[in-house]
Amino acid sequence: MLASKMYCPTLREIPAGAEVVSHQYMLKAGMIRKNSSGVYTLLPMGWRVVKKIEAIIREEMENAGAQELMMPIVQPAEIWRESGRWDVYGEEMFKLKDRHGNEYCLAPTHEELITTLVRNELRSYKQLPVNLYQIQNKYRDEIRPRFGLMRGREFIMEDGYSFDADEEGLKKNYELMYNAYVRVFDRCGLDYRPVQADSGQIGGSRTHEFMALAASGEADVVHCTKCDFAANVEKVEPHALEIADEEMAEMALIETRDCKTIEDLHKLMNMPAEKTLKSVAFNVDGKLVLCVVRGDHEVNDVAVQKFVGGMNIEAADEELLRANGLVPGYMSPIGSEKRDKEKFIIIVDKTAMQVKNGVTGANKDGYHYKNVNPVRDFKNVRIETIRLINADDVCPVCGAPIKIVQGIEVGQVFELGTKYSKALGATFLDKNGKAQPFVMGCYGIGVTRTMAAAIEQSHDENGIIWPVSIAPYEVDIVPINEDAAMMAIAGEIYARLRGANIDTMLDDRKERAGVKFNDADLIGYPLRITIGKKTLQEGTIEIKVRKTGQVVTVLKEETVSQCQALLSKLR
Repeated sequence: MLASKMYCPTLREIPAGAEVVSHQYMLKAGMIRKNSSGVYTLLPMGWRVVKKIEAIIREEMENAGAQELMMPIVQPAEIWRESGRWDVYGEEMFKLKDRHGNEYCLAPTHEELITTLVRNELRSYKQLPVNLYQIQNKYRDEIRPRFGLMRGREFIMEDGYSFDADEEGLKKNYELMYNAYVRVFDRCGLDYRPVQADSGQIGGSRTHEFMALAASGEADVVHCTKCDFAANVEKVEPHALEIADEEMAEMALIETRDCKTIEDLHKLMNMPAEKTLKSVAFNVDGKLVLCVVRGDHEVNDVAVQKFVGGMNIEAADEELLRANGLVPGYMSPIGSEKRDKEKFIIIVDKTAMQVKNGVTGANKDGYHYKNVNPVRDFKNVRIETIRLINADDVCPVCGAPIKIVQGIEVGQVFELGTKYSKALGATFLDKNGKAQPFVMGCYGIGVTRTMAAAIEQSHDENGIIWPVSIAPYEVDIVPINEDAAMMAIAGEIYARLRGANIDTMLDDRKERAGVKFNDADLIGYPLRITIGKKTLQEGTIEIKVRKTGQVVTVLKEETVSQCQALLSKLR
């Protein structure tokens, strides 16, 4: 490609509102442009990256035996009502009506559609297993779109679905897809970790997330420093901590004006956070759920939702709290013994239950109780592990120290089982002629998110450093001026590299060499070839490796072989 013909409007300054590196550099390097909140146009340079990621995915899906199809983005409401998700999916779903008043949604995912598709086509166990996938746009009305392509309202995703006759077949397909995803992310050059995860609204029994490790990641990932355990922090059940025993003192009411937080209590009473009991309240499908953890811990709302069994969880509002005798800033289970246990649930973390002579709210403005002992003073409560693991905990598998790092979720695999096939009446005839529900798996890769994650992991102060496999172009040729002889040599090298199937850009623009060099670093071409005076005088060129800064001087006749060797080392 000739740079003079390429639509790649680079910017000199980073646009306001771009918070993370991938967003900043994709805008600055002319790869994307914002249309509205969470919606972006992929410009030619960015689209080339996407197509290369898609090509890797297609290759690995085909190798794993999956077949590509294409399903519609607009889905009828009826199939979502059949599955029971139309009213509970939440406000992330874009809903619309046609001119006749029929209801539809813009696909946030395709479990319903794929299941209704095969229920009319797959009749016998002899047709199984079947593994289908697509690469297509998805739509989710994010409450706060941010970070460019990392969290948008429209994004590109590969989503796959497997159909088996039994659990054994599902496990085989799950492993096939898990391993295919490993190869995809290896080939995309990501530093990632597969971790145990929660299945969320998709559902199912077993699931793994593929987390690209990056400081800008929104997810916390815990991994053991000794064994191979790794999981999203929301999935981990930390061990209950042992607390030194002491004699129980008599509970007493104390005045604590303007003291609504754990930090306030610490300042007022000079008491460590681990001696306090923090209450957090949620509304789970209309039920009030009061959660109690130690003051130095945080509530794991995913665990809470699992224990309660609801579809939607959100912070309880003040009206709901006060209607149930709870006072914001001063909440606790004390005094709630006579509540309606169907509508008002109290869950206390196992570690919090062991606190001795602690402090908690009195459900009275400006007052707390001291010398609280949950085993004595909390009545009619559920005891579960509802706290998030933290860096002071140990591995739940082997007891070794752990580390918590940030990650960007770029893919996930699920064992769905029969959740959707039962709900949607998707069955086949087994060997005995009996109707059985399909045993399903589903699998997804965020294509545009993978693009963003690669930049988050690999960049410097000058711009992007692309892995070779997904770079928009592998080599950039830069003549330092418009000398006819230089341009002729540049054209000759350009033709030879293209003839060797190396993606090559020739920067033939009428710009200063410094501008060309800066753009080359910003866009992130793995190799940059400089055609200068030495090329005319000595017949040599310089090849610079973007990732390492290494500069190699070679004869122009050796350009192709040297570029092939350098690119091979970078793969």
